[in-house]
Amino acid sequence: MALRLLGSGPTPLLTVKNRVGTRIGPVRVFKKDVDMATLGNLCVDIVLSVPRLPPARKEERKAYMEQLAASPPDKKFWEAGGNCNLAIAAARLGLHVFAVGHVGNEIYGSFLLDVLQNEGISMVGMNENKDPVVANNISYETLLCWVLVDPFQKHGFCSRADFSNEPAFCWMTRLSGTVKAAIQQSKILFCNGYAFDELFPELITSALHCAIDAGTAVFFDPGPRGRTLVNGTPEEKKSLEQFLRLSDVLLLTLDEVESLTGIRNPILAGQKLIKKGVRTKWVIVKLGSRGSVLITKSSISCAPAFKVNVVDTVGCGDSYTAAIAFGYLHNLPAVNTLTLANAVGAATATGIGAGRNVATLDKVLQILKQSNLSEDDKFWSQLFDQNSEGLEVLFLSGTSINGHSDRFARVPIQTVVSQLMPRFEAQAILQS
Repeated sequence: MALRLLGSGPTPLLTVKNRVGTRIGPVRVFKKDVDMATLGNLCVDIVLSVPRLPPARKEERKAYMEQLAASPPDKKFWEAGGNCNLAIAAARLGLHVFAVGHVGNEIYGSFLLDVLQNEGISMVGMNENKDPVVANNISYETLLCWVLVDPFQKHGFCSRADFSNEPAFCWMTRLSGTVKAAIQQSKILFCNGYAFDELFPELITSALHCAIDAGTAVFFDPGPRGRTLVNGTPEEKKSLEQFLRLSDVLLLTLDEVESLTGIRNPILAGQKLIKKGVRTKWVIVKLGSRGSVLITKSSISCAPAFKVNVVDTVGCGDSYTAAIAFGYLHNLPAVNTLTLANAVGAATATGIGAGRNVATLDKVLQILKQSNLSEDDKFWSQLFDQNSEGLEVLFLSGTSINGHSDRFARVPIQTVVSQLMPRFEAQAILQS
């Protein structure tokens, strides 16, 4: 059963007793008994069908949202959102996850805690502020994200974080001992750009350095917020720059990596980020229906996407990241990691919405067994031709025989699937 580690008292509920007192230089060694901790971005999605999407003007959008929020919608429209998507997908792959963030003491917070607990995810609360004025303020409530779907299945999103010049949880100014201990016990700390909607940049950066000091790997996905952070406040720019330089793994879409590097080709853009990074081991570029690429200092690995009937893409990127974390922690070959991630993302795309609707292990295994790749040789060949570093490219292929052409090596999907399936089949039986 999951733990509810709310950290609401003066003494942290998550103790530091797992700390091993040996020092290696200035860094203390910690026992890592948690696979991943997600930082912030815990929200409840309210998914509603609407005749039209919210108006473009900020004032009108705010009035529109306040009208929606005037009375709680039926619970059947609620779903766990934000980093809950990643946490749930990771837990279903067998990872032990801490969800670090803030939830309020109202009905939405209780709902979110129940969802996380039922999925086997431990909640580590950041809500240690006991000031009654703050605790009763709207800024202390669980963050809601209104996910609005029009008759053409187009999505619109809005939350109170969209209408303030300060972070949603502006009362939070430091990491508690509880949160630091959670980061120190985790093998991976995941942060994305949406954390900047909730927390001050300095606090987010302090989590980055807490992870580095504890030997915790940092995964960073700037997401759509990356474009605004590049042109944001000096504090936001500085924090973004530190995450891009100091993270172990960077995850971006094709548009996002271009906005940060000015380079459209994902391989060349990834190589640029690798060179600028101090600790960067992997740069992963998600190419949507094309697939994905994983770039290291010495290799390039590519995997076409799986052909599936796409119903809803919400939560696909979060689910994908969960599989990348699994591959990283279990030292899977890069092509195997991408294949698993593409399958988990595709499995989520076949359902409606995210949260508890993200990929199930049964669906992931079904997609792997079918091995129906969406191969586009022309697209991939153009990327490989611009490989300025001259590195060998490993490419997932439907071809059953390994093949080499210059610096291009095909990895048969049958081989990859045969290596992945035994890791999950027994677990899938337990989950079904």
